[in-house]
Amino acid sequence: MKMNELLKEYLQIKQYRNFSLKAVIFDMDGVLYDSMPAHDKSWRQTMDELNLQYIPYEFYLQEGRIGKSTINAIFQRNLHRDATEEEEQQIYARKSVLFQQYNSGATMPGAKEILNYVKGGGLTPVLVTGSGQPSLLDKLDMHFPGIFTPATMVTAFDVVHGKPHPEPFLMGLQKGGNLQPNQAIVIENAPLGIEAAVGAGIFTIAVNTGPLSDSVLRDAGASLVFDSMTTLLTELPGILRLTKSLIF
Repeated sequence: MKMNELLKEYLQIKQYRNFSLKAVIFDMDGVLYDSMPAHDKSWRQTMDELNLQYIPYEFYLQEGRIGKSTINAIFQRNLHRDATEEEEQQIYARKSVLFQQYNSGATMPGAKEILNYVKGGGLTPVLVTGSGQPSLLDKLDMHFPGIFTPATMVTAFDVVHGKPHPEPFLMGLQKGGNLQPNQAIVIENAPLGIEAAVGAGIFTIAVNTGPLSDSVLRDAGASLVFDSMTTLLTELPGILRLTKSLIF
């Protein structure tokens, strides 16, 4: 299906007359930062140390959940119970230490240019992440200066229900300016994040920056799938132009 047809289909299904874009909502890991390999490695090592089994690509499939939910998913499968609060804290602390060791801090090629293009075009960039890193804003300010503020960020600390629940993206709409779903688009890379964004009623674009097949991202509900942020950078101006011209 052509891009304009996909956009029209969204409007038709959601019963909107048009897009009235005010914001673009971005996931962080795997979209702005090339950090998922380090997350995957640190989660796998942590679980290996505890002799807890996980499935292939588990932590790419679980990406977007808050840490507690990821840990409980593994515990339920292995031990048929949730982790205690103490276990959760110990496991997440260990995983966090390993992540700091393995993470290069590299940004995704094309991410900075996309953020600057979005902001330069008068749209508000909003961050919606399952991360709970206390130094998040400092890191974002260093790599993407002037793009995000505390008022335009949703983190693990802000929500009761993490992805795949739509709450993070519903809050993202609020932080974008109390918006309706047709006033934003979402850029995601993970199936649970896509599911959450689609659940919030927002047109969702996937960038497949990991090992999962495109079909997994489409099955989660992504309307468009691109192979990188650099490809999206090439296509985004055309997408935004179409959103301005389509009227039902």
